[in-house]
Amino acid sequence: MKEILVLGAGLVARPLLRYLLRQYDYRLTVATVDVPRARQLVGPHPRGRVVELDVADQQATERLVAGSDVVVSLLPAPLNPPIARLCIRHHKHLVNTSYVASETAALDEEAQRADVLLLCEIGLDPGIDHMSAVQIIDHIRGLGGTVTHFSSCCGGFPAQDANTNPWGYKFSWSPRAVMVAGRNAARYLREGQVVEIPGPQLFAHSWPYEVEDQGVFEIYPNRDSLKYVVPYDLEGVTGMFRGTLRYPGWCATMKAAADLGLFEIDEQEWPQGTTYAQVVSRRLPASDAPLPQRVAAFTGTSADSEVLARLEWAGLLSDRPIPERRASPLDIFGNRLMRLMMYQPGERDQVMLQHTFTVTYPDNSREEIRSTLVKTGEPWGDTAMARTVSLPAAIAARLILNGGITVRGVQIPIWREIYEPVLAELAERGVSMHEHHVKSFRGPLDASPLG
Repeated sequence: MKEILVLGAGLVARPLLRYLLRQYDYRLTVATVDVPRARQLVGPHPRGRVVELDVADQQATERLVAGSDVVVSLLPAPLNPPIARLCIRHHKHLVNTSYVASETAALDEEAQRADVLLLCEIGLDPGIDHMSAVQIIDHIRGLGGTVTHFSSCCGGFPAQDANTNPWGYKFSWSPRAVMVAGRNAARYLREGQVVEIPGPQLFAHSWPYEVEDQGVFEIYPNRDSLKYVVPYDLEGVTGMFRGTLRYPGWCATMKAAADLGLFEIDEQEWPQGTTYAQVVSRRLPASDAPLPQRVAAFTGTSADSEVLARLEWAGLLSDRPIPERRASPLDIFGNRLMRLMMYQPGERDQVMLQHTFTVTYPDNSREEIRSTLVKTGEPWGDTAMARTVSLPAAIAARLILNGGITVRGVQIPIWREIYEPVLAELAERGVSMHEHHVKSFRGPLDASPLG
């Protein structure tokens, strides 16, 4: 019987655990610091067990890795490179949903020599976005078409009936990961020119964006879009953009938070009784004016703006003492939002993913293809985020164990042997993209000459 080790039992774990426990030829070990939650998820299943593990204990972690056939990591991204090294040492395959860290990418040749697959970025974003995009690109190429522009956006937020706070957001995955992502620099390609955005300016670059049949949201750049030009086989494109979706107002508020230093990650000691107002006011010029006015002037907003209203709703301008004694401003900020923005029992989340392709064909025709995924969570059941993040990883783990995936080294799911069966099974489970095509032909008044 095959042995699967799952590291972590957080917000997205339940669909993955349930899927793997239904495979009759597997035994499952869930290793986590949150044993009560894991036991609740696994229940009395005869092929499932829960062990307490802090992955900082390398010896205990190594014993568990060595005793498995495949490791599925749902740990925070910074913890994955050491796990990858252990998997190579013991010739075990690894599946995770996080972006490929530079430390992991450097292990590619070593993993190939060990006949090991380190499959990363197989969740929703990244994951389903890669697989669905490459599937369409491969189809376009088979028709002789050329992709000239590609954009992709993805986001998770409360469904309309659960959108009950002025921020338009609740946490369906790691709160700290959400906050840390707000520090990322970004790059994308626009009309053949590379646009680079430093991390502190990320939220200053946002635009309205329409998701088909869902309304208008706002979008901002997601990391380095250019790193996917080659994996997607899109050399020669003049536009390449990957973005994050949110309800309108998110970016302006997070920009103000960034201006106030709330995304700083250096830990420091905070005297007992330090208030949120004191944390927020560290960067502000000295003034006798009320704090909201000082914040408004510093961040370029107005005292009666929705941005200030959101900060005040969150208690970030209040004299409430912070509970932390040693923490970074980012953790103080994130912890405060987490306490206010968790889903309540019965509330539903929603995820949206949309690709847009501009394509030219040998017959001088052009086409815009829009491919959209919209999923809503189940009241009192799995969140849409949990299903779309963890099911691709679960399916991939099964395929690896059954010999259906044969590539080795450090990989993302852009290979046909990965994306075809994973997307097919996801579609059987109600997770699939909907495509809309608009085709046109070049006419005599087009600025570009005919072929």
